[in-house]
Amino acid sequence: MKVEICCGSYEDCLRAERGGAKRVELNSALFLGGLTPSIATVKKVLDHTSLEVIAMVRPRGAGFCYLNSEVEVMMQDAEEMLSLGVDGLAFGFLNADCTVDVEKTKEMVDLIHRYGKTAVFHRAIDCAVDYEASVCTLIELGVDRILTSGQKEKAMDGADAIALIQKKYGDRLEVLPGSGVNAGNLKELFEKTGVSQAHSSCRHWENDPTTTGAGVTYSYHEAYDYDCVSQDLVSKLVAEAEKIG
Repeated sequence: MKVEICCGSYEDCLRAERGGAKRVELNSALFLGGLTPSIATVKKVLDHTSLEVIAMVRPRGAGFCYLNSEVEVMMQDAEEMLSLGVDGLAFGFLNADCTVDVEKTKEMVDLIHRYGKTAVFHRAIDCAVDYEASVCTLIELGVDRILTSGQKEKAMDGADAIALIQKKYGDRLEVLPGSGVNAGNLKELFEKTGVSQAHSSCRHWENDPTTTGAGVTYSYHEAYDYDCVSQDLVSKLVAEAEKIG
């Protein structure tokens, strides 16, 4: 059972590695669901950790139907991160009718595969119409892995759908459940879905004393100021994964 930790910074990656993780999804702005990381962050993680790095390619929050100008930026970001040596990219393209954007997905997959890296279609798949048909489309386009919660808010709630995809298509692409995954439910998720890997944020909250002034605040949480990876939660998740085998 392999675990992937969702990280929003270089520091998050250090905590993930110290907690025993071997693979991370590297983002920025996790409070928006994860956006493209800075090139400096990518370089630091590649230079100073031994982690397998899947970098996010996402130019903004909300959905996955992008303007041509946004796609141009995504493709340039993708090529720059691939040239630096990331192990793969996570991305997602949908049309306005929530079908998979075949043209843009193929362009991204082909770019990633030219570098011999892993193409991961992220949770945009959870917003796609006809889940199974969309997965089949991604397989045809050469996607290597999908990150999914089974079209539910949490992966445990979508376990039946994930199990179906794993059973029918798990020999043709990797199925990576994510959202709400933790050490307490990893074993049950594994048993219900038959997957061999899982994605978790292992989220922890911190305070920054300069976040709130006399008449303004930059906090995006009611009690805390910003989110980050917890090394302790990573350690517990990894330990549970090792028990599963």
